[in-house]
Amino acid sequence: MERTLTILKPDCVKKQLIGAVVNQIERAGFRVVAMKKIRLTKETAGEFYGVHRERPFFGELVDFMSSGPCVPMILEKENAVADFRALIGATDPAEAKEGTVRKLHADSKGENIVHGSDSAENATVEASFFFAAEEVVRNN
Repeated sequence: MERTLTILKPDCVKKQLIGAVVNQIERAGFRVVAMKKIRLTKETAGEFYGVHRERPFFGELVDFMSSGPCVPMILEKENAVADFRALIGATDPAEAKEGTVRKLHADSKGENIVHGSDSAENATVEASFFFAAEEVVRNN
């Protein structure tokens, strides 16, 4: 089993789409092994997205991610990272395939409903940013 991290972003929470998106994730065969609702500060959002610090969109990203509550989750499935990235679709919802989370729910490239890890290695690092080991359910 592989794990990946997702974050249902503040726009997802504000639009009351948590249940709809989690339902779509579970219907795609993912198991939620950790989940919580939190509010990132600008500092913690900046730390999490530090890899983008030199990018022109960094400030907007930090402001957006700290603008309201979000829902980080650890998901489990064979081929979780690639399958989840396919499920959520392109960063720009205008370029996302029909039926993907972003095509169905996102408004823009900046407010695109959901974060998904880009590799298994990053998923492990990102998951540990939000969850202690004892917060992760061990499924048999």
